[in-house]
Amino acid sequence: MVLKIFFPQCCNRADSGLLVGRWIAGHDSAVVLAVIHYPFIPGQVKQYIQQMQAQSGVELSVLGSWSLPKEGQEGMESFLRDLSTIFPQERWLQISRQMGKMGFTCEILNRGQNGKAAQRRVKKEKKEEEVDSGEAEKDEEEEDEEKVIFVHYEQRKVMLSQLHPIESGDPDLKTDPPSELRQVFQTVALSQPLFFLDKYDDGPLKSTHWQSEGREASIIVELLKQASVPLCLLLSWMLSMWTWLCSIRIFSLYPLRFLSTKLSTCVQLSYRTEHMRTLSSPKAAAGHTQFMRKANMLVSVLVDVALGVLLMWWLYRDEHIAMLANTLVPAADHVAKELEQLLQWLMGAPAGLKMNRALDQVLGRFFLYHIHLWISYIHLMSPFIEGILWYGGLSACLGLTFALSLLSDMVALFTFHIYCFYVYGARLYCLKIYGLSSLWRLFRGKKWNVLRQRVDSCSYDLDQLFIGTLLFTVLLFLLPTTALYYLVFTLLRLVVVLFQGVLHLSVDFINSFPLFAIGLRVFRPYRLAEGVKFRVLCDEPGVALHLLMERAFDGRVVQPMEEAA
Repeated sequence: MVLKIFFPQCCNRADSGLLVGRWIAGHDSAVVLAVIHYPFIPGQVKQYIQQMQAQSGVELSVLGSWSLPKEGQEGMESFLRDLSTIFPQERWLQISRQMGKMGFTCEILNRGQNGKAAQRRVKKEKKEEEVDSGEAEKDEEEEDEEKVIFVHYEQRKVMLSQLHPIESGDPDLKTDPPSELRQVFQTVALSQPLFFLDKYDDGPLKSTHWQSEGREASIIVELLKQASVPLCLLLSWMLSMWTWLCSIRIFSLYPLRFLSTKLSTCVQLSYRTEHMRTLSSPKAAAGHTQFMRKANMLVSVLVDVALGVLLMWWLYRDEHIAMLANTLVPAADHVAKELEQLLQWLMGAPAGLKMNRALDQVLGRFFLYHIHLWISYIHLMSPFIEGILWYGGLSACLGLTFALSLLSDMVALFTFHIYCFYVYGARLYCLKIYGLSSLWRLFRGKKWNVLRQRVDSCSYDLDQLFIGTLLFTVLLFLLPTTALYYLVFTLLRLVVVLFQGVLHLSVDFINSFPLFAIGLRVFRPYRLAEGVKFRVLCDEPGVALHLLMERAFDGRVVQPMEEAA
């Protein structure tokens, strides 16, 4: 038989006392959770364990005693051994350690049905002299001897980590009993009330566990949790008011509803509203995945707001908004002049191409007229541009994503004439392509059947073929001029779309970047580990095997501990 004892590393140098933990049902193993220091009153220890068991729901008990001899504590081991009569257990672990040595000495007191106690001892060092005995006695002793494996673990990491249940749809996998390691992790995670007792607290009992040296940080975390409750209620009330305001009938009309789906600022506002509604929910996360999702949302919102405040501080410092307003109108004039020169080039002989002069002049003058209208509109709005930028900069307090979304909408507004040119060129080009395809079917004696959505054969008379040939020739020779204008304005539109695409990618990157998960991977990697691995600490002949349990990051899990032994 192999007895596995999961021992917390924080208790390696604890003062002598009692071991509090749990025996794993169905497995020959025990989990040590804390060490209660001497002196103590056994009745108070029993009452305290009952209270912790009622709060945590874990079957806690006194597993045995822990002895770390110090000066003036002679006879402590015999006193702790006598405590086994006060705390009746089927097994009583008496673990001791000598200062300066790594290994432990474990003595197991087993109570059989006949009431006799058999003592078995596993020591770290071999005995220097062995008593000569018969082979039969040696075989009997080896059969009765119970091997002990100490598995050292970091209590805080195990408590914050967890082995997640299987999420597959196979019912056989869900109905299987939990494994030994899963029960160990659940035992440590559910025993948080046991860790609230600090060895510096005024009370009848002193204990050692992972929280004994740093209680102040836990108090701050608890205060933050208590303060977050009224904050979540306030956010929920504000979101309910905002939802009621958005549900007014006037906002559901077609023009406003259409604009809300096209403006990037409105889309980002609705996206952030959903985020805040999820974060302000007073319900705890149902699972690890939902917890990570909410944590990533919270961190992304905080980082977004911090970047937005930094941008707003830069905008309102040293009159940068006035500088941007004074630069915007000359930049619009420069773009307009460049477009005029481009149209003048298209109205001539671009790249040596022979264009249809009549159509070229009509299209060129049509687009030049739109450019002049747009420049007049920009100069008319120039006195208000600084005010628009000043009030628009205030949106950065909601986050950098709002500022980028507003910038995308402003770019779409100031390049609206380029969008109009693209739409005009695309419509004209599509009409000519559609006419040429229809007339080409006429030459082949075909037509498009609208009802059956297919091409059928058709007979045409001489007049229809003549008119079709004439129209096909006209459209074919006008196509290069139309295609050139369509190509140029498509490229201009593509430049604007690429710039807006960079802004939208930046917004999506800030909204969905898992910054919290990356922070955990860097500073708390055990929270995102993929498995458990064991490292041998002490493996000498005749000495109890000491293993260190660690979290694995490559998905590999070592063999069972029985095979490792």
